[in-house]
Amino acid sequence: MLTDRDALRRRLEKATGHLETPIAVVDLAAFDDNADRLTALAAGKPIRVASKSVRCRALLERVLARPGWRGVMAYTLAEAIWLVRRGVTDDVLVAYPTADRAALRELTGDQRLAAAISIMVDHPSQLDLVDRSAPGARPDVRLCLDLDASWRPAGALHVGVRRSPVHSAAQAGSLARRIAARPGFRLVAMMSYEAHIAGVGDAPPGRALRARAIRLMQSRAWAELLERRAAAVRAVREHAELEYVNGGGTGSVAATGADPSVTEVTAGSGLYGPTLFDAYRSWRPTPAAFFALSVVRRPAPRIATVLGGGWIASGPAEASRLPTPYLPEGLSFKGDEGPGEVQTPLRGAAADRLRPGDRVWFRHAKAGELCEHVNELQLIDGETAAPAPTYRGEGHAFLG
Repeated sequence: MLTDRDALRRRLEKATGHLETPIAVVDLAAFDDNADRLTALAAGKPIRVASKSVRCRALLERVLARPGWRGVMAYTLAEAIWLVRRGVTDDVLVAYPTADRAALRELTGDQRLAAAISIMVDHPSQLDLVDRSAPGARPDVRLCLDLDASWRPAGALHVGVRRSPVHSAAQAGSLARRIAARPGFRLVAMMSYEAHIAGVGDAPPGRALRARAIRLMQSRAWAELLERRAAAVRAVREHAELEYVNGGGTGSVAATGADPSVTEVTAGSGLYGPTLFDAYRSWRPTPAAFFALSVVRRPAPRIATVLGGGWIASGPAEASRLPTPYLPEGLSFKGDEGPGEVQTPLRGAAADRLRPGDRVWFRHAKAGELCEHVNELQLIDGETAAPAPTYRGEGHAFLG
């Protein structure tokens, strides 16, 4: 789905012209197209939607209603409980271990929640925390074992994120055996997130040497992971009947979906199409999420200043985490100022055509983090807009 920027700008302006900035929007045509393309990449395996990358209940419900999408990967237990209670899903995997004692008590005090939600573990001490938080008789707590997917080619060299301490098949089998021996728990799933593959673009603009190095790393790391993950699944299944094995992310849906040891893949960021995915060769989502800020002054020729703009993405402190001025084309940040909390000067020939009251449309570097800045998203259908509350707009800041 190609984007005609001029036509897109006209459509966004017509749909939201009656609204005051800042405005965050999601183009439903692009959102749906991205969802369908991800389904095609998964080649028949179900996709679990990563709620961290969406953070809007209406859009989670929208994608879960489409063929090929099933279940939610939440980022906190409190969020998972809220999603189940609100009827969004009855199948939630919490992607990260929890230390929320109140949420654990709520989970174990409700049979419906206990049947719908699986929590992440990578060490027996996390089971101890559950037992201390919810002592006494309770339903079995559903568990997912987190296998570290990073690549360790030699010695202490570690490529990838630092997630689980469970790296080898033997370690996975040992933990599964210990879980099986613990009353009050049931190991139902295993996951591994290959962040160095799914989360690292292999075509960074203007960096040909780095691109080649990334591709070489990813090809070797992938070959190692395929063998190790399959061995880990076999080891875990000696002690537990796994309902599913989860893997991947938006950047590796096709590759992970082809792994015979994986039964489902995860995706979320690809629905919004943030700028980090402009650096991928495998596929590039259509930009679907944008935010608009108003021009408030013209301090000099070829410079227009908008109010706000410092919506920086998480991760390493580098330019790739900055939002990108997208509409009109031809704008960039001043190197000595960048995007600011209260004002952002933009430079370029396009600035000379902007006047106070005009809008500049930006793309965020990451997906769901956009929703932490606004109470609602405007869902654009053709040339009309309808508001949908974000998590923040519904009163929830699950990591705030």
